Amino acid sequence: MWMVRSNGGDYAQEFKDKGIVAIGWKAAGPLNEYRTREQIIARVKATWPEYKRMKAVVTGSQLDKMANVIDVGDRVITYDPSQRIYFIGKVTGNYQFDSEAEQSIANRRKVDWQHELDRDRLSVSAKNSLGSTLTVFEVPQEVEREIDALISGQQVPDAEWVSVPDASISTDNILDDLKSRAKEFIKDRLVELDWEQMQELVAGVLRAMGYKTRVSPQGADRGKDIVASPDGLGFEQPRIVVEVKHRPNQQIGAQDIRSFLGGRHKDDRGLYVSTGGFSKDAKYEADRAAIPLALIDVDELVEQVIEYYEKLDLETRSLLPLTRIYWPSE
Repeated sequence: MWMVRSNGGDYAQEFKDKGIVAIGWKAAGPLNEYRTREQIIARVKATWPEYKRMKAVVTGSQLDKMANVIDVGDRVITYDPSQRIYFIGKVTGNYQFDSEAEQSIANRRKVDWQHELDRDRLSVSAKNSLGSTLTVFEVPQEVEREIDALISGQQVPDAEWVSVPDASISTDNILDDLKSRAKEFIKDRLVELDWEQMQELVAGVLRAMGYKTRVSPQGADRGKDIVASPDGLGFEQPRIVVEVKHRPNQQIGAQDIRSFLGGRHKDDRGLYVSTGGFSKDAKYEADRAAIPLALIDVDELVEQVIEYYEKLDLETRSLLPLTRIYWPSE
């Protein structure tokens, strides 16, 4: 089983819709004539002479896996971070280069997508193993067995094994790898909050940004959970009306966005937070909205929490306690 993703998972839904997996480095051109890892690494070095030696090796190795190592019939898994869902399928086609595709998905394979698996069902060890920043890597057999057990409906106890990082990861990549894994574990904790706690967390982040907030009590809120403004009363601009939907793995659709926009004043600013992400149609509705409207999924929410964590009040920090880790600077 191979993990394949592009831009950290930004194209997962497109993979599923088009029946493919794909990776980038389009400028290297088609790789059909290169049959060895060394040849592809040489091609990478020629295309990007500014790459350090290890970066060229890692890049070439991942391209080689896509072009030469992965076989038809192999299994493949990819991750959609906005929905926190893994898609699992089987490779059905040989390597292809699509010159018309976006840069990040030019090198591709056809895939028959067969299963979906919520990240929350995996053991901590499996989550950690699948969190590597590598674009293409082989999934450890222990994780594959756990995935198969979950797909078949079996309950799997938390594993005690420890994943071993891919030997091709250089020292320069370790920090990025740790950051990626840490972000996913923060998301795991964040989605465990109940709706009221999530609402308070979002309000706390807005306060850390310099706004004063008013949080709606539980019950019918007529499309708003939080109002943020400089004065806290909503008289001073900007007046930001916030809707919080805490439904992991359940995307917000276009109708939800239209309903939210229907109750807004012309001078309002909108913020819609959804831990389940947003459909393409919902994003389209937001783009053409008559008022400025920002959509924040669970990935973006975690980014905001990390950026403003030091400014959060103690009550908000208690909802999602984090520990700072220091790393040697270059």
